Amino acid sequence: MKDYQEVRQNLLDMLEELDDRLTRITHDVKHEDQPLNADFSEQAVEVENDQVLDALGNSARVEVEKIRQAISRIDAGTYGVCQGCGEAIKTERLAAIPFAKFCVKCESQQA
Repeated sequence: MKDYQEVRQNLLDMLEELDDRLTRITHDVKHEDQPLNADFSEQAVEVENDQVLDALGNSARVEVEKIRQAISRIDAGTYGVCQGCGEAIKTERLAAIPFAKFCVKCESQQA
């Protein structure tokens, strides 16, 4: 088994960054600093912006779960092993997508 402690630390750093981002998004969507504008047309723009922020938040939450799963695989000693075919995931792929759980071939079959 390879030593993935540096990868694990990088994943933990990514989690911290995403947590900060989610906190800011939640803060902005709840309008904790500033209530919605009294002007109806401005409210429409603000609500549209909130929808974009909400979508970004949902995307971040999905990424958080993928990162947590990758950390669990590191802890279990199964990190870097494709969950589809059982072969090793190429180092280049893990460098680009550290939470990848499939090799390129198996990932393309998932779509």
